Amino acid sequence: MDVFVIGATGFVGGHLARHLVAEGHTVTGLARTGVAATALRARGVAPLAADLDARRPAAVAAALRADAVVYAAQAAPDQETATAQDLTRALAGTGKTLVFLSGSGVLMQRTAGAWSPDVFAEHDPFTTEPLAEFRKAAEDTVLAAAENGVRSMVVRPGLIWGPGDHGHVPMVHRSVATTGAAAYVGPGLNTYSHVHIDDVTRLFGLALDGGRAGGLYHAAAGETPNRWIAERVAADLGVRARSVTPEEAAGVWGEFGALIMAASSRIRAVSSRRELGWRPEHTDMLTMIGEARLRALAVPGALARPSA
Repeated sequence: MDVFVIGATGFVGGHLARHLVAEGHTVTGLARTGVAATALRARGVAPLAADLDARRPAAVAAALRADAVVYAAQAAPDQETATAQDLTRALAGTGKTLVFLSGSGVLMQRTAGAWSPDVFAEHDPFTTEPLAEFRKAAEDTVLAAAENGVRSMVVRPGLIWGPGDHGHVPMVHRSVATTGAAAYVGPGLNTYSHVHIDDVTRLFGLALDGGRAGGLYHAAAGETPNRWIAERVAADLGVRARSVTPEEAAGVWGEFGALIMAASSRIRAVSSRRELGWRPEHTDMLTMIGEARLRALAVPGALARPSA
């Protein structure tokens, strides 16, 4: 299969591009810069000079040449909205495949560190998180394209972890660098359903091979409350774990980071399992704790250095 990956230099898109190359597919990746193009070539990915702004028409043209398109970019809301609209219009009637990466942040609940009993399968109703309304609208645009001759699907993972991630475990390590303790917000019982990056890329592969037009697929393998993360990090580093207020959290992680670290976002991967036969192979996010890359983040001054 000839697959065009938008976001091939990012965390998820990069892992996916490497996975697809290893599976024998021909992969083209969007490259905004010469540096990005060089990096893609080194991974066996053909670079396409384009972006999701002024050079978006070049990306859409590449989508029309491919057998399948994967959108895995982390773009500005206006760019994502316009790209979803342009891709679905261009691909209408072609029967080509379009898989859009979303995330469980669309149904995130602001619980101030408290546990939420709410957990959502793919087609359960929910109240969209206001900051993610643009992402939910893009999901809807992609899924609606199934009625217009596009084999369009949405993959909605929980918190993605694995080599090079920037999720809750690294964020707790960063709190040690700034506060001297492994921090969590409020009672720390809030949780995101989580999934390893390798299991996410396998789900994309299954969707490309056998997903149905209009399919929505969750990816979740486990759940770990933030307080448990903090306590394990504290034990590994020989520091204490402590609760911070939402106001203190903003000083540790910034306003957006504090919002994420105080929220719950729980999902079930019902359609992924039933329709695609997906089963996660990695279920314990805490196995990362102890990695050198994470311990380095807990050293004062680490925030001024790029993460691994």
